[in-house]
Amino acid sequence: MESLFEFLSDKWWLVFPLTAFAGHYANSWRKASERRHRRKVELLTLKNQARETGRAATAEVEALMATHDATNRRWLEYELDVGKLIDFPLMTDVREPLTVAFLRAKRDADGQRPVSPADLPAAHMESYRKAVNAFAVALEVAEREARRIRDSKFTGPERERLATARKLLMIAENGAATPAERQAAYKRARRELDGLIVLPDVTIAALERRAAPGLDTGRAPSDQPG
Repeated sequence: MESLFEFLSDKWWLVFPLTAFAGHYANSWRKASERRHRRKVELLTLKNQARETGRAATAEVEALMATHDATNRRWLEYELDVGKLIDFPLMTDVREPLTVAFLRAKRDADGQRPVSPADLPAAHMESYRKAVNAFAVALEVAEREARRIRDSKFTGPERERLATARKLLMIAENGAATPAERQAAYKRARRELDGLIVLPDVTIAALERRAAPGLDTGRAPSDQPG
């Protein structure tokens, strides 16, 4: 023990470099600890930003799908309501450029629609956004033109036929009328519309469900007794 003390008493100057070394080591350890902490904070920040970005993207896709659905519902109002088609015949007239443009825009948007927001790749977001917006705008333009011209492209006798068909459809959809009256009105309305307005298959099916639930749809209207 005395030898150790003697050694230390002779080497007292070593205290200074050892202290400096210890201080340097402590300082390096502190800086390394701070770097680790900063990396953890940065990683956590990046994860939170990625999570928020994902949420924002999902919310945007949900909003686009909602707009898509709303536009489709507006179109279905025409497809499922013959009376509305009689009032605005342009909406199903494929000879009209605006109608054709709308139907193409609808097909494009429907083709890009994801099953769920999570199914839409980020790379396809912009394309789907443009398709939905084009679909909504095309329908708006077609509706505006349909309201403007209404039945003005028809002759006087043709407009009379449209008006007659409108009245007959009211009878066909009247639950107070007898089944025979409703079926007769339905078939007469179809004859009045023949050659004037093209009724999509879904429109005919919806009309038959509402107006003539007992109708024998296996025969053409002209083959059925009036």
